[in-house]
Formats: sequence, structure tokens, C-alpha cells
Amino acid sequence: MKKNIFITGGTGYMGSRLIPLLAERGHRVTALIRKGSEDKLPAGATKALGDPLRRDSYTKFVRGADTFIHLIGAPHPSPAKSRQFREIDYVSVQVAAKAACEAEVKHFIYLSVAQPAPIMREYVAVRAECETVLHASGLPVTFLRPWYVLGPGHRWPYMVLPLYWVAACLPGMRNGSRRLGLVTLSQMLKTLLWTVENPPEDVQILEVPQIRKTPKLPPST
Repeated sequence: MKKNIFITGGTGYMGSRLIPLLAERGHRVTALIRKGSEDKLPAGATKALGDPLRRDSYTKFVRGADTFIHLIGAPHPSPAKSRQFREIDYVSVQVAAKAACEAEVKHFIYLSVAQPAPIMREYVAVRAECETVLHASGLPVTFLRPWYVLGPGHRWPYMVLPLYWVAACLPGMRNGSRRLGLVTLSQMLKTLLWTVENPPEDVQILEVPQIRKTPKLPPST
């Protein structure tokens, strides 16, 4: 079934690659865009001007959508960006959850992060709080929990792959290495597409092992 999708973060690293794939599969996409960023939006989406950090800025554009994909977050997360995690990640989820509830969206997809984790504690903590906000909203939600996504410009973790292989062989570290494993951009995009077309009745959580093994999508019609 074709979906009416509202997406935030559509000009970002993942969103700009996801929109054309959604359009190819026949989904109707509306993307939130800040004023001045109109030219950054890829083909395949209708533009909706608004502020992702201001309540009621874009609710009118969400009405009629059955699926909400939220990809907004502080760019290039690092321990030095704890304030941005609060001011961007957390605030944007509060705004998005309110808009999705008022628009009676049937499925909210949130790009979260693998948790718990021994590093990036503030980032992980804020993303967990964002999940709590969405749980409390009562919306059917899919939480995607990758750790690090390998792709163009994001390849340095290949250097630590031998450490993952060693950890996978040690019983005390095996579960953590799987939960905090690396996924590819292609796997993430495939999982997002699958999630759009397979909404849950309540809440579903897709962690690294599930992202790596997302079922094959049927041909679009």
C-alpha cells in the first residue's frame, strides 16, 4: 500500500538519499524545509516550509500523512555537543510528537541510537529520553537503533573492525559487540523502506542485528 509520508531531515545525510527511494516505490512524500534550504531538497518530495524546533510550525503540513519519519539531530555527534543534543534532538522530537498526534499519524519512525553504550553517554541519554517522549505520545512507533552508519564520508570505523571480530568471540563482550555493531548506509535505507511498508500496531524496536537482516522488499507496483 502506498503511503503519505511526512519527513524531517530530508536534506540530511540519510534523508536526501531516502526520499528518491520512497518516491521510486510510489510513496507520496512531503519534507519539512527551513527557509533558505529549498534548493537542497532532492527530487521526489513536496516542500513544506517550517521550523523543526518551534511548536505548531508545521502541523498543517502533516495533516493527511499516515507516516512520519523523523531524522533530525545534531550533525556529526560528539561528546562536545551535549548542549546541541538537548536543543536540537530533544526539542525537535517534542515538536514532532505533538504535530504527529494532532495530525493523527498512524506510524512514527524515529532514528534513535543503540543503547546502552559505554561512550557518547549524553547523546545516548538524550535519544533515550526522546524515545520516552514518543512512547508517552501513544503513537505506533518504530525505533531504529543503529550505532554507526558506514557510508560516503563515514568510513573511519572500518579501522576498528578487527576489534569487533575479537569481541564477538568473547562471551562477555559478544552481546555488546552485536548491539553496537556497524551497519551500512544501504542497510539503513533498506530498513527504513521496509519499516514504512510494514508499520507496527504498537511499538517495534529494530537494533543492529535486525537492521543487518531486514527482509527483502517486494517489487513496487
